[in-house]
Amino acid sequence: MCSYTCTTSMSESESEIRCSGNDSKFYTDAETYWRNVTPTVDGMLGGFAKISPADIDGSKAFLRPFLKISGGKTNNGRALDCGSGIGRITKRLLLPMFQTVDMVDVNPNFLEQAKSFVGEESSRIDKVICSGLQHFSPEPGQYDVIWCQWVLGHLFDDDFVSFFRRCQIGLAPNGLICVKDNMASGKEKDFDKEDSCYTRPLPDYVQLFKKSGLTIVKQQKQKGFPKGLYDVYMFALK
Repeated sequence: MCSYTCTTSMSESESEIRCSGNDSKFYTDAETYWRNVTPTVDGMLGGFAKISPADIDGSKAFLRPFLKISGGKTNNGRALDCGSGIGRITKRLLLPMFQTVDMVDVNPNFLEQAKSFVGEESSRIDKVICSGLQHFSPEPGQYDVIWCQWVLGHLFDDDFVSFFRRCQIGLAPNGLICVKDNMASGKEKDFDKEDSCYTRPLPDYVQLFKKSGLTIVKQQKQKGFPKGLYDVYMFALK
């Protein structure tokens, strides 16, 4: 769950971090950051809880046409929420559209809070998995939709590619991978030392999807967010 706010932190290249021998520090620093974040919607969104309704509405409009219940080809059986936190997306986007949702997040405290946050519909949450995405492998053929939002900046490029190759194995027939994330405005990644997170420019995402063996079937910019923040794009991938 990469921080939503636009950062002015010093840029730091991935190669510099890797050459310094701090691969594990990159990941543990992120875990430490999120361990100290309040398990609320405001905490999940870096103090921007007010953007949540527009975010969810944009995601629903983006995803709905792909589902069989709306004339598409993708079933609405089981979805996976990657970087789920306390379940904001699970509760407000995925559970209203899918029969069952699984959650994966690196922070056990967030996952412990999910049942109470989601409320009565939490009975339809099946698996709750505590893992960083760099280590996570979905079970083969399980998911109609794998949703990844504001979390991929916590992966190095090679881990990003490996993760999405594993995700493809986790898809059910006609399944879909969806990504929603911030886009850096320049040509280079922005690196925020506070939460140990990259914000990649749009061409980097396109290149990494291609490297992962994925095809972009839909790409759309999120509308209705405050000015002064990163642009946010949504991708549907097969």
